Amino acid sequence: MFQITLLAMGKLKEKFYLSAAAEYEKRLSGTCRFQLLELPECRLPETPQPAEIAVGLAREAELIRQKLPKGAWFCVFTPEGRELSSEAFASQMARVKLSGHSSACFLIGSSYGIDPSIKAQADLLLSMGQMTFPHHLARVMVLEQLYRAEAVSYTHLRAHETKANLV
Repeated sequence: MFQITLLAMGKLKEKFYLSAAAEYEKRLSGTCRFQLLELPECRLPETPQPAEIAVGLAREAELIRQKLPKGAWFCVFTPEGRELSSEAFASQMARVKLSGHSSACFLIGSSYGIDPSIKAQADLLLSMGQMTFPHHLARVMVLEQLYRAEAVSYTHLRAHETKANLV
């Protein structure tokens, strides 16, 4: 079964986000092996200077590197990434599986972004669009899109297996 890991900087606190995320995690577990790893955001002053942000992102990058699954296809959600429709995202996931990868890892960075060195490691930089969303809502949205892509893939796989058994 395909393994999906979601690395997310920071913890969800609001009950409504926790509830929505839990629902999609439960749904995903029926179609793949799913793991969510919450990593701590680097603490910064109330109004950090650019140099302080850069140091914080570099520290977060070290944590991310430690948790990246070896050999996994790696996707980073970042505003400057490519925009894909849900259908194109599902197709991308299907191509990843067909390319021989047994796992994929997705990263949602902290509220200050993602260190450039981590972006350079990514197989795909993906944007959630030009609109601004609350950081914690982004996690729910990513989980929903992962579930949607996996559900399509799982349905196609089951249909193919059933067809093969009939022959």
